[in-house]
Amino acid sequence: MNLPATLFDGAWLWAAFMLSVAVLFRVIRTAPWGRLKQTTQLNLLFGFSVGLALMWSMKAGVMPGLNLHLLGAMAATLALGPQLAIVAMGLALVGIVLNGEVEWVAWPINFVLMAVVPVMVAYGFQRLVEKLLPPHFFIFVFVLSFVGSAVAVVIGGLVASTVLVSAGAYPLSFLLSDYLPYFILLGFSEAWIGGAVITLLVVFKPGWVAAFDDRVYLVGK
Repeated sequence: MNLPATLFDGAWLWAAFMLSVAVLFRVIRTAPWGRLKQTTQLNLLFGFSVGLALMWSMKAGVMPGLNLHLLGAMAATLALGPQLAIVAMGLALVGIVLNGEVEWVAWPINFVLMAVVPVMVAYGFQRLVEKLLPPHFFIFVFVLSFVGSAVAVVIGGLVASTVLVSAGAYPLSFLLSDYLPYFILLGFSEAWIGGAVITLLVVFKPGWVAAFDDRVYLVGK
């Protein structure tokens, strides 16, 4: 995505700014900051931030704001939890801004569409799976991490496209024919990369994955 400010008028940018402030205030109040006292957890958060910034810099697209790139929302949400995932993705977006990919004035709307919405979708999908399916290692790996990664990026693309149409940046017919179909292909890539990252973590460093508990997913299975 990496949406430029020129696609939106002042009302959209101000609305995104106010929503970003509200989200950050909520995150500051509710995030499990105590976990970051552990060096490994702090390194994991910064590792995700740097990795996401690099991943978001590798994009394909022909029109302003219509870039396609991996998102990493589900992997970050499962590993860090929703609040710290938003922090990590917000820091990654700061890196993108410092690199000149996005203007500072466009940071809030990119933060909402590239961090907040995908993380909320990822966390909602996680809660739904935990409610409907039995706790099992393969459910966690294949449904949560693989399928969830694809769901987060596809729904994130739909929400971003809806915003672009509502803001008058692009017509719906153009997005339906030349942009949205590619999110299906992107979903497959996101599923493999995000799923592989979480699988490696739960196999070799399960304590690093906030959503994974050996007693729930392994003991007695």
